[in-house]
Amino acid sequence: MSPEMSHQSFGLLEKSYINACNCRTGKLHYSLLLTASLQSPRGVADVQANCALTPLIYTAQDHSTAQVSLAGTPPNHHLELLVYYREPTAVSVVVEKGDPVATAGSLLGDSLVLVTLAPNIHDAKPGQCKSGEFIFVLDSTSLEHAQDPLLFLLKSLPLGCYFNIYCYGATPVGIYPQSVEYTQDNLNEAMQLISTTGSRLGDTDLLGTLRTIYSTPRPCGHARQLFIFMSELPPDTEAIAAEVCHHRNSHRCFSFCFSTDSVSLATALARETDGEAVYVSSDNVIVQVLKCLKQALKPVAEGVSLEWTLPSGLEVEVLGGTPQFIFQGQHIFLYAQIHGKEQDMKEASGVMTLHFNLDGQDVTHKIQFPLCPQGDGRMAGHHLAARHLLEKLLLPEVVRGSGDEPMQRAIEISLTSGIICPFTSYVGVRTSRRAPWYHGPLALLSPRQSFVPCKILLLRGSLTDTSCFPKTIWNPPRWHTAVQESRIAIKRLINGIANLLQHGAHKEAPEQPPPSIFSLKYVDSTRFVLCSQIFGPWMNEAIAECRELVALQNVDGSWTLSSGLASVLQVEEAEIKGKMPGEVMEPSFWATVLAVTWLQRDNRRYHELCELLEAKAVTWLCSRDVSQLDKCLEASNTLLGSSVSPSVFRL
Repeated sequence: MSPEMSHQSFGLLEKSYINACNCRTGKLHYSLLLTASLQSPRGVADVQANCALTPLIYTAQDHSTAQVSLAGTPPNHHLELLVYYREPTAVSVVVEKGDPVATAGSLLGDSLVLVTLAPNIHDAKPGQCKSGEFIFVLDSTSLEHAQDPLLFLLKSLPLGCYFNIYCYGATPVGIYPQSVEYTQDNLNEAMQLISTTGSRLGDTDLLGTLRTIYSTPRPCGHARQLFIFMSELPPDTEAIAAEVCHHRNSHRCFSFCFSTDSVSLATALARETDGEAVYVSSDNVIVQVLKCLKQALKPVAEGVSLEWTLPSGLEVEVLGGTPQFIFQGQHIFLYAQIHGKEQDMKEASGVMTLHFNLDGQDVTHKIQFPLCPQGDGRMAGHHLAARHLLEKLLLPEVVRGSGDEPMQRAIEISLTSGIICPFTSYVGVRTSRRAPWYHGPLALLSPRQSFVPCKILLLRGSLTDTSCFPKTIWNPPRWHTAVQESRIAIKRLINGIANLLQHGAHKEAPEQPPPSIFSLKYVDSTRFVLCSQIFGPWMNEAIAECRELVALQNVDGSWTLSSGLASVLQVEEAEIKGKMPGEVMEPSFWATVLAVTWLQRDNRRYHELCELLEAKAVTWLCSRDVSQLDKCLEASNTLLGSSVSPSVFRL
């Protein structure tokens, strides 16, 4: 099996499940001989399992192929293999041969190139100026919930980035016509405008706001990331998801919803852009959005581009386009068709060159790969590409604006690849006698003409804990939604058969509403809601206590020595000035040490709220005179009655 032909990649390890047996007795009545062949251009480092294995045998000098076998009695449930890559972050290219029976030039007929982009992106250095465009999109009805989160978000942004704020309503309104640089003046102006902007908005129009955002130019060299807050479910959810998916290669989306109605949409937006979706409540919203901001602040590879060098007569078409950015920890799979024909494919080779910019430096990866197609006949890569292409063809805006061509193309791909789409139906029947049942695709009439539109789902799983995975790993993806859909499908099947028996099969069936053609219905909203962390009343108290101090922080991370700061610290301003060490030449330095000390007292009560703010402050302090830190900390501990360690101010 080839790990490259799977989307279930988890960093250093790859999962593979083999259903060995499901015997409930203690004694097995058979023996199992099993050998797994492993192949990866990134190299196979190790294999672990929940049973005994023979030593790993490499069948290639570069360790790109290997074999392993069972060495003892198989487990009485699923057999699990963990395959570790030698170079998990290496960029790789695999060519899979097409189906010789399929038409040349079609998706299944041409050879397919599967590209894995997972470059090694290191963490940013302390004090390093960070880039990025951060756009905050607020539901006008959620402004009451979003005021405090927006304050903490804006104050936590790094120097060097760009930002903008949109409050969507009857007319999309932005604080600025396009994103502006993160400066003190721009931030002060934005904070003053946000309350008055929200008060003059009417009905929600997230779709129009997104189109306005996508039409504005992005600052050069700054990756665009959206933070969308939804209080209620906006109209045109399918069109909204399609719009975000259409621009998925140019940005990432973090979505937050305050009601269960908008859970499915929030999840779809985040999933399509490889972002994060969170169901939030009033007592955990700030912590959750700051966690997402920490993820968004990680380094980004910008200006991503691919170049192909192939023999004459061949060309490559990347399905779905190439992303403009690669975020840290992101694994991107690209699918490309090789069009044309080369006389001697066994000897021919191609070169793929990946370019991107990281921390101001140009990075190039050049990979030479053989054009001699590989594969075991299962065409796993082609089927993944077919699923990827179907998602693109079934966008509402594509279907509505191009006549029947996208639908016919989707039907063609669906039938040839065996992957269901809204315009095809598959029926599987298994009798009680266990007679062979039909595995191939069986196309019925279009959904508007079908008497019984249905889908039979087979759910597999186990509650048995294992040595490799916790119990939760056995919950099939989207299992809750799958159960609901199977019940609905069976109910429709029964009702459809009843109608046929009552009215006759030759009578015209009532027209069914057009099916949803986007993947929103596959979102497991129950698991999404349950995964949200719940915080106690102490979080609201902590927010109230540190809100004023956060509001006083400058964009560079410092605080100004003022009466407002003295009020928050509950110390007279004259006393603060009198206790300032004589060596300190800059009052802001002393004020910033006091603020950080205040936040660090009481057993780091505000750590989850102010971690990014503290990091900005410490970076600013260390860019000044570090020799003053110890004396300032000693004086601030005495003034505030705290015992903060000097390690707090060490980067």
